[in-house]
Amino acid sequence: MNMRKLLKQAQEMQDRMQRELGDTFVDASVGGGMVSIRMNGHKQLVSLKIEREIVDPEDPSMLEDLIVAAYNEGSRKMDDTLREKLSTMAAGMPRIL
Repeated sequence: MNMRKLLKQAQEMQDRMQRELGDTFVDASVGGGMVSIRMNGHKQLVSLKIEREIVDPEDPSMLEDLIVAAYNEGSRKMDDTLREKLSTMAAGMPRIL
């Protein structure tokens, strides 16, 4: 296989992956749905929903912990999603060795 062709395919795969990252979303919720987030493939938080009942001005630490947990759960889900996408993309690539 021609090296130039291989590099072009790698660049195309990288461009495709960048587009897919922007179009990929996961949702995660914790605390029985009291805190929910939506994250894109770049692991940017695009939305956060907090149920009114969980907001306690006297104890903000519980809400803070739930937000962190929701983000971490979303990040884990996104890692799993991206791993699946990469393995699917890699399956379609020609073997060079």
